[in-house]
Amino acid sequence: MSGRVSRYLDPLRELTFARFREQRRQPEVLFWVFAFPVLLALALGLAFRNRPADVIRVAVETGPGAEVLLQDLEAAGGFAASVVSPDRAQEELRTGRVAVVVVPGDSLVYRFDPTRSDSRLARLATDDALQRAEGREDVRVTRDRTVTERGARYIDFLIPGLLGLNLMSTGMWGCGYAVVDARRRKLMKRLLASPMRRSQYLLSFISARLILLLPEVVVLLGFAALAFGVPVRGSLATLAVVALVGAMCFAGMGLLTASRAQTVEAVSGLMNLVMLPMWVLSGVFFSSANFPAAMQPFIQALPLTALNGALRGVMLEGASLGALAVPLGICALWGGASFAVALRIFRWR
Repeated sequence: MSGRVSRYLDPLRELTFARFREQRRQPEVLFWVFAFPVLLALALGLAFRNRPADVIRVAVETGPGAEVLLQDLEAAGGFAASVVSPDRAQEELRTGRVAVVVVPGDSLVYRFDPTRSDSRLARLATDDALQRAEGREDVRVTRDRTVTERGARYIDFLIPGLLGLNLMSTGMWGCGYAVVDARRRKLMKRLLASPMRRSQYLLSFISARLILLLPEVVVLLGFAALAFGVPVRGSLATLAVVALVGAMCFAGMGLLTASRAQTVEAVSGLMNLVMLPMWVLSGVFFSSANFPAAMQPFIQALPLTALNGALRGVMLEGASLGALAVPLGICALWGGASFAVALRIFRWR
């Protein structure tokens, strides 16, 4: 029995090392695995960094009481107001330099563009400030509490999504493209004459993919922790299991897309057909809950949606493996079914 296991594992080990050496000779693989997710995290992290509230720009038309209104807005804080002529106020509103125009008089008139969300909000904020300046008091006492702790920011939501996206992209391209490239270069004809099994050949691509998994995850999460303070509240072992299941899931899907494809163009089209819906629907850059309820059963069944949910559960909520049984089961089902079908329909030529 041990001899049969050894005869199976020895070719698998040598093929895995051969696949890994091939990846080292491809600089584009190293870029997409390590550099791309870090650059994307840096760009989006800077774009959505914590910033102070935007100043509301207001134009007050000249007329009786204009200076009083200007003083009231300046005293309220958060406004950049100026007194201008009616023609100038209309021009600044039209060109977007101000969000709202206040016309003084016995009753205040607010001119704003209802199709602009910032203009509608500026109208409400301006009216509130001016009404308070006249002595209006709220019946209920309220307090503002801003949320700035780690785990509640956009960057904390984004990083697990980027990690899931990277696991999908590198898993599918790293396995699927390599298979089609070998078929295109007629390398499989030589392997067909060897006693190697089909399962050994396909598993070697998954094994080689997993070699890069640990540094791939460590580089992105380490950068996110150092640059933006993104937390990992759950167990590192649980996070490793989630990443492993996700990587194997998409490696299996990558092999399935490449099992019959004859050209790079064909496999590229198939992979884009599979991945692009998940780029949009699976909650990478914003919550998948934003989509209509009728789409939710389909969206929740996607492997990237399940993987992103599991990664966020571990990193932001400290979830255990037991609590992640459903999303991990979805990923395992997709990966196992894809590999089984790929093994059945795979062609050497």
